[in-house]
Amino acid sequence: MSDKYNVEKSEAEWKAQLTEDEYHVLREHGTERAFTGEYWDFKGEGEYRCKACNALLFDSTTKFDSGCGWPSFFRAHHDTIEYVGDTSYGMHRIEVLCKNCGSHLGHVFEDAPQTPTGKRYCINSVSITFKDKEAT
Repeated sequence: MSDKYNVEKSEAEWKAQLTEDEYHVLREHGTERAFTGEYWDFKGEGEYRCKACNALLFDSTTKFDSGCGWPSFFRAHHDTIEYVGDTSYGMHRIEVLCKNCGSHLGHVFEDAPQTPTGKRYCINSVSITFKDKEAT
């Protein structure tokens, strides 16, 4: 193991902790189908955390309906995201990873002029968990 992330586990440990779908997205950089995830149209008030390590990633006040079928946010919590170039599927995108554990969350695009930042963090529901404002 390296010292790159605060939370590091073997693949066997990740497989024991995560469901098959969670492991596929978070550790194998997969994607869930659009309009199928738990949070794509969820409107609760609170915070979104990494499913793998519980790091705080997004606040519900930055979530918006982009129409893409995945949860969309216009701003990540301060210094919690790692950005990596991704040229898979014949296109250039910016992949977003949890900076605490290196898990794949989704991608960020600069195609949301209706937001304060112009950014759209397109995040897989299976890669995050929601903590209600009342519980925080």
